[in-house]
Amino acid sequence: MKFNRTLIALAAGALGLAAQAVEFRSADVHNSDDYPTVAAVKHMSELLDKRSNGKYKIKVFNKGALGTEKETIDQVKIGALEMTRVNISPLNSLCAKTLVPTMPFLFDSIAHMRKSLDGPAGEEILKSCEPEGLVGLAFYDSGARSIYAKKPVKTLADAKGMKIRVQQSDLWVSLINAMGANATPVPIGEVYTGLKTGLIDAAENNIPSYDGFKHYEAVKFYSRTEHSMAPEMLVMSKAVYDKMSKADQDMFRAAAKESVTFQRKKWDEQEAKSLEVVTKGGATIVSDVDKASFRAAMAPVYAKFISTPDLQRLVKAIQDNK
Repeated sequence: MKFNRTLIALAAGALGLAAQAVEFRSADVHNSDDYPTVAAVKHMSELLDKRSNGKYKIKVFNKGALGTEKETIDQVKIGALEMTRVNISPLNSLCAKTLVPTMPFLFDSIAHMRKSLDGPAGEEILKSCEPEGLVGLAFYDSGARSIYAKKPVKTLADAKGMKIRVQQSDLWVSLINAMGANATPVPIGEVYTGLKTGLIDAAENNIPSYDGFKHYEAVKFYSRTEHSMAPEMLVMSKAVYDKMSKADQDMFRAAAKESVTFQRKKWDEQEAKSLEVVTKGGATIVSDVDKASFRAAMAPVYAKFISTPDLQRLVKAIQDNK
């Protein structure tokens, strides 16, 4: 009889735990189920599942299933969606400090970028989105963006007059125009045809995107200008976060930080794989780029966007953190 009561108590306890189980939804626009950011949030879910004894899990809805990046940010702000992974650019108009890591030639290398974002400046930028209802959990790598075209782009003079595709963003338009090129906003899905037909002369992106969108079939010279190392961000709804206990909040933050290490490893592997694909596909990687000539042209961009003492302080902190 006592044995039966014990079984009943254990069963009731298990039901209670099951009733408390929460599955958060996280959005991503990348198509591949194994894309580094998608895989990283799935890894975070595994960590949470184990550490919370099944209380917390995260289900990733990628392929834009829950909307565009801007739409998912709006949903997260009001608590209609728990989490989203987005490029940092759509956050620039909401949290001014996210402009800083988006700036051209801010970082000298991937190592410099990672060190800076893992430090106090990175934490300050993540925290700056909280007044907008977004809890910044982590920065993910998006590699270094460079220009690809039908000819090498080694100096600022080479870029002059070229129609270069950019994201629809004031900062990106200003960045390319500062090179003496003509910034041409085009949806990513139309870039391949634009390059093939000559509607645009060039585009700019990281190596995995140059590979993934098959742009290397249209233009064969990938010039390592590495003008931007803007990261991606994983953000959580503050409305959801604030309802959690301090212990659970800490557990989420720790799992998010650990997912960064996982994502970076996946990113480095993807970059190496994509580099092999594009070179086998006939692309030429141009490494002897005069970055100093490009960097020198960016003063007007910094003057326009890094316009407050607070933003200028953050830029200097990152530039000094080498």
